[in-house]
Amino acid sequence: MIHKFIFDDHRIVLDVNSGAVHLVDELTWHLLDDYPLLSPRDLVAKHSRCYPVSEVQEAVREIEELVREGLLFSPDPLNGHYEPACNEVVKALCLHLAHDCNLACRYCFAGQGHFGGPSGLMPLETGRQALDFLFAASGSRRHVEVDFFGGEPLLNFSVLQALVEYGRQRAAQLGKVIKFTVTTNALLLTPEVGRYLNENDLAVVLSLDGRQEIHDAMRIFPGGRGSYGRVLENISRFVSSRPGGEYYVRGTFTRHNLDFSRDVLHMADLGFEHISVEPVVAPYREEYALQPQDVPLICEEYEALTRQLLSRARKGQRINFFHFNIDLGGGPCLPKRLTGCGAGREYLAVSPEGKLYPCHQFVGRSEYCMGDVERGIVRPELVEEFRAAHVYNKDACRGCWARFYCSGGCHANAHAFHGNIFTPYEIACDLIKKRIECALYLKAALSSESA
Repeated sequence: MIHKFIFDDHRIVLDVNSGAVHLVDELTWHLLDDYPLLSPRDLVAKHSRCYPVSEVQEAVREIEELVREGLLFSPDPLNGHYEPACNEVVKALCLHLAHDCNLACRYCFAGQGHFGGPSGLMPLETGRQALDFLFAASGSRRHVEVDFFGGEPLLNFSVLQALVEYGRQRAAQLGKVIKFTVTTNALLLTPEVGRYLNENDLAVVLSLDGRQEIHDAMRIFPGGRGSYGRVLENISRFVSSRPGGEYYVRGTFTRHNLDFSRDVLHMADLGFEHISVEPVVAPYREEYALQPQDVPLICEEYEALTRQLLSRARKGQRINFFHFNIDLGGGPCLPKRLTGCGAGREYLAVSPEGKLYPCHQFVGRSEYCMGDVERGIVRPELVEEFRAAHVYNKDACRGCWARFYCSGGCHANAHAFHGNIFTPYEIACDLIKKRIECALYLKAALSSESA
């Protein structure tokens, strides 16, 4: 299978199964349509009506060589069948330190941080039990990860500090390495907190939606006032305090800012290099929710953003835009590309009271509670359900050219829109495919210019 697309007069061909990307000329573009159907002689006969015979013959030879090398029309590596390993281990936990928040963001999938239940903070003992569960469930795996999440996790900062200390001590005793990340709205990101995060080498995800009018329309205090001023001050100070440090400034775009490329560039102009701006996922009834008819405009906006990023890169002003990150040579292994994020298998979320869920977006959905940190996983059938949710078992994914890049999409979004984890959310599919095309073009353009 191949996928062809044109971006600003560049003809790009992706060989789906090998991942090879080719920039081709007009002749090769047309030959590829007929290559699986016609013999080399018939290819030359047909296309020599429009192109010189010698050029057609040479192009056919080049295609044949790429086919022999497994870089064009390569076969499905698993012939459409995949049986995930049964001996997987838990590699990462998302610890919900707080089901409470000091903001009342209008689009919050967590219901302003409560996840459909009462507000509360994770006790230290529950957090320790969660880390002990991770160390045990990770088996012989050396590297494990923990994300501190909420609500707003910095509302429970003392517990965060204690868990970092405990986790590092236990990891050292067990011969493991533990990595911590915290996702925060930055309101409590004081200089002292920032110093702690830097000194203890925590990766940080910082929430900012872009331009002030966009941010303040959605990320509001409980009384309705916008939070842009305080958030930007804290994020700017923190990012400047960790040159080369690991961070992302992450925003969400809604139907109110379908011109979201302006928000990406706004954040870049503020001096932020690592940026992620992602589409809101919300029921269609919400006035800020993306609608199917918005997809063409959003795709055009991704193209506009791609051109801007390419222009800036040519001037030495590179922006690390999360959704355009594609490693064409050393990307994820095949099982990872088939199964995605590992939710429900290798990655679990822990609620403040210690309940286990497939991921942070499933927290509070009682039908997906898998167990708790004391007893471990008590519903292995849920693990099996997520293990089976790979691209070969999803009707919409099996024949899709993008399946090895999106890995079947987000399980939580599929469940939210269709009541199961096997039917992907359609808008997300359309946008992911456009982002992949943009990323492939950007990568190919920059690579060809540096060659």
